[in-house]
Amino acid sequence: MNAKYVFALILALQVSTSLCEIRDPSQELVDKYNEMKNTFKQRLINAYNKAKGVVETQVDGTEGGAAAKARVEELKNSEEFKALLEVLNNMYTEVSPSVDKARTAVLGAYEEHARPHIGEYLNNFIDVAKAYLDKVMPAQ
Repeated sequence: MNAKYVFALILALQVSTSLCEIRDPSQELVDKYNEMKNTFKQRLINAYNKAKGVVETQVDGTEGGAAAKARVEELKNSEEFKALLEVLNNMYTEVSPSVDKARTAVLGAYEEHARPHIGEYLNNFIDVAKAYLDKVMPAQ
């Protein structure tokens, strides 16, 4: 009876360790991911700049706009805000290697397990989404 438990335990441990071994993703998948990530970041930056320009033109010359600009400048120059930015930068520096490692593991698991089954459908969806985003939120 104890031998059955030992055998089941060894088998369970062997299965769990084999599930923990995730291959690194291919360079092609990493390049594709990085290209899409950079394009999306550029889209967000352009959308932010457009929104900022519209808001600035609406706010310029108004009493509330002048007060808001004065408050923003006051915040930028405050020691508390500078300390908060420094803490956030340090947190980003500390966390980014772990995030990169997790991202690599997820991409590897996706490529090994999900991409053969849903890769084509996901690629088609991304192409349709890119076409729509090019109209609504262009990257350039």
